[in-house]
Amino acid sequence: MSKKRIIPCLDIRDGRVVKGVRFEGLRDVNDPALLAKRYCEEGADELVFYDITASVEGRKLFTDVLERTARQITVPLTVGGGISEIDDFERVVSLGADKVSVNTGAIKNPGLLDAASAKYGPRRVVLSMDVKLDGGRYMVYTKAGMERTSLDALEWAAYGEEHGAGELVVNSIYADGVKGGFDLELLEAICARVGIPVIASGGAGSVGHFIELFERVPAVSAGLAASVFHFGEVSIRDLKAKLGDAKIEVDS
Repeated sequence: MSKKRIIPCLDIRDGRVVKGVRFEGLRDVNDPALLAKRYCEEGADELVFYDITASVEGRKLFTDVLERTARQITVPLTVGGGISEIDDFERVVSLGADKVSVNTGAIKNPGLLDAASAKYGPRRVVLSMDVKLDGGRYMVYTKAGMERTSLDALEWAAYGEEHGAGELVVNSIYADGVKGGFDLELLEAICARVGIPVIASGGAGSVGHFIELFERVPAVSAGLAASVFHFGEVSIRDLKAKLGDAKIEVDS
């Protein structure tokens, strides 16, 4: 089994890292370039950079902030926010992105995943999903969790794999920022439907939550988190040591 990855997430609004609970009550955290450098030094395996209001505001991603952040790190960087056409992939890759994450854009432009995968290869194409349990079904939401779609999350995950996504980021809206643990039932259901790597997002509040994630849902490839790292509740170095103690294989 491949080593598990630990991935801090930088949610960007107006050029600053912010964080809220279930996408609401956003608090200012820090400068993205400074945080990115710190996480890289602490042993993060990858970083995710999301311009969280780009799609809502109908604009392109803030490229100056991205370029400044990318210069600070030596680990793979996934970038998302306002990605709606193939030219957006080209733009963020040219600024330092190793992978490009698409969410709302893939729903509005169903051919985008196929086109991006054909041009850049599945390895660089990430489908991000914001998911909420609604009426007994896991449903996909867009525009920072504000807009419910008609898409069943399990079916959308399978569609993403079939149409060229090389990786999935599955974010539980219910768990986001609450720090009560990852949504294990959702992740188990998604992993049962796809064979590509799945990154778990939403709910991390302690080292124990990461251990529980990888023990209960071993098919999950990585754990992504924000608040727990931003506010110093868990250090990446300590987390990896504790995962090693639990016999969960990670890079040191």
